[in-house]
Amino acid sequence: MAEELDMNKANVQGGAAAAAAPAKCACGHDHDHDHEHEHHHDHDHEPGGFCPCGHDAVSGGVGHDRAMGRIFFALLGGILTVNSFLLEWALPEQAFAASISALFGAFVLALPIIITAIKDLVNGKVYMNELVALAILAALASADFQTAGIIAFFLLLTIIIETRTASGAQRSIEELIKLTPNTARKLSGDDNSEQEVQVTELKIGDRIRVRPGENFPVDARIIAGESTVNQASITGESLPVEKSVGSDVFAGTQNLTGLVDLEVTKVGEDTTLGKVKDMILQAESSRTPVVRIIDRYAGYYTPTVLMLACVTWWFTEDISRVITLMVIACPCAVVLATPTAVVAAVAAAARLGIFIKNVAHLELASKITAFVFDKTGTLTDGLLSVVKLNPFGEVTPAELLMVAGSAERYSNHPTAVAIQKLAEEAKLELDEATEFQEAPGKGVSAKINGVPCLIGRANWMSDMGVTVPEHNASETEGMSVVYVARDGKVLGWIGFKDKLRREAPAMIADLRRLGVRYCAMVTGDRQSVAESVAAQLQIDEFKSECLPEGKVEFVENVKKNSRVAVVGDGVNDAPALAEGDLGIAMGAIGSDIAINSASIALMTNDLRRIPMLVFLSRKSRMIINQNLLFGMLFVFGGMILSVFGWMTPIWAAVLHAGSTLIIIFNSARLVRTGEELTLEENLAAAETEQP
Repeated sequence: MAEELDMNKANVQGGAAAAAAPAKCACGHDHDHDHEHEHHHDHDHEPGGFCPCGHDAVSGGVGHDRAMGRIFFALLGGILTVNSFLLEWALPEQAFAASISALFGAFVLALPIIITAIKDLVNGKVYMNELVALAILAALASADFQTAGIIAFFLLLTIIIETRTASGAQRSIEELIKLTPNTARKLSGDDNSEQEVQVTELKIGDRIRVRPGENFPVDARIIAGESTVNQASITGESLPVEKSVGSDVFAGTQNLTGLVDLEVTKVGEDTTLGKVKDMILQAESSRTPVVRIIDRYAGYYTPTVLMLACVTWWFTEDISRVITLMVIACPCAVVLATPTAVVAAVAAAARLGIFIKNVAHLELASKITAFVFDKTGTLTDGLLSVVKLNPFGEVTPAELLMVAGSAERYSNHPTAVAIQKLAEEAKLELDEATEFQEAPGKGVSAKINGVPCLIGRANWMSDMGVTVPEHNASETEGMSVVYVARDGKVLGWIGFKDKLRREAPAMIADLRRLGVRYCAMVTGDRQSVAESVAAQLQIDEFKSECLPEGKVEFVENVKKNSRVAVVGDGVNDAPALAEGDLGIAMGAIGSDIAINSASIALMTNDLRRIPMLVFLSRKSRMIINQNLLFGMLFVFGGMILSVFGWMTPIWAAVLHAGSTLIIIFNSARLVRTGEELTLEENLAAAETEQP
């Protein structure tokens, strides 16, 4: 049984202060009154937090505050009920003692359910737990104490199982909290003396030390040392990553081999781990359309069943049929059909480094028929390298690189990174740039030694009033090209090349096998570069020399005929990600923009996660449909059997618990989805380590 999450402990551990989560009951219903209007229902919950199937929820938190109490009642009541049967069998002359044991057993087992039903009535609500309470009271009134005890035992057992199953968000957060230490070694003074402090006391800019085998307490940047880091807890990748001075590390990841000193860059909920925690809570507190439909009509269900019970009593005068009807009519199997599958699917996705912010997006992924990919950083590695410096006239390559590197020194664009890397290798001392401005997807402008300089694409240069001289197109074939201008005169161009991701062809093939009809690519690169990538991947359509607004327009056109998912790096592609029916941000680890702009964030750049997402979505939809069909057949079939007297109350209770377990086990099949991907990564890691 999952314990209630201690929110204060969460503030101490993990460096991620725990925000108050919407209270959730065992069937996945929210008890948060601050949801958007579309999440409000005809039977809004009272602040006490009572679920339609009779499960208490902790107001303003996650989990269930009476879980251990229910186990105690179930054990004590179960022993007393079994004892009554043993007395009746072994000592027939002790019939009175057997009846007393059965009475107390039934009372102990029924007490938690009856108390909850009374609370509902006090709050003016009639939910499904009233059906069970009335059935138990009817059995007690008919002096059938053993039947009442058995019914109460199986229904209480069902509630305990549901509570454990549906508290997925709580357990996910507890696991995240365990990833981070309570304390950190803070460095101070010129001698870097260590002082142990609470993680919550750390501030941005503080220096800390992490030893081999320890987990990083916050997001930070390495300032001394190098190490191998296991980032599987965030990205889902089993392969460790090499980190050196200047590399970023993230809270909750593990330092494997080296002693490193770090500068704190993010603390608390701003860390990547904190954002992952928020995404898990957001996903598991959101609702699918099917659940919203169930919620909308749940308020009418109980009165309808009560009327049917009255009609059954009127025509048959058989209290056993009425008891059976009310027990079998409690639709926990139907109510749990979707939430259990959603919890399992979100858990499987998180294990693979796929973080879903709203479960409606998970359902939508199964209906996607078209994908639009960004090229740089998505289909390609995004690690551009300079392959040619082509100065014009008397300009030297060193001068061209000096101007370009100085102008780009404050940009994080892949072309800027490649230019700065080459300038560093050439040991050029770059000039200071002032009045720096960047036009996303176009270029940058800055003043170097007071002289205005531009570096960017040919079209943008023309828009800025700079004439780009014509040259032989064959010289730039297959390269990305930017032009460099100083004081209105073009100094030359710089050519870049990028490498296709090794898993990109397999990813496109997998999407085709899953029935995705259309795959397109948009890029700001030149026609020849885009054409080369599209040919290698057998892309259906591509658009080159595309600015951010052009990408949005392209996605709008695709949406006219298909449900489209847009895949990008979440930075330059944020408008296009938002425009798609589904936005998928690649490599979102440490990127606030990527996490905020997309519907789904992939914490790794492994493209195989995309077809796995589609497969998981379709599998979860299939399992939800199976659960709903089975649950409805069980409830309505059982109601028919009970009305005609073909089922006893005890069998109704047993089948009620059994149907709930079947739903839970069927949903649990989703948890192992994607294991083959993880296994493949582990095998690759093992082969790499072999000499």
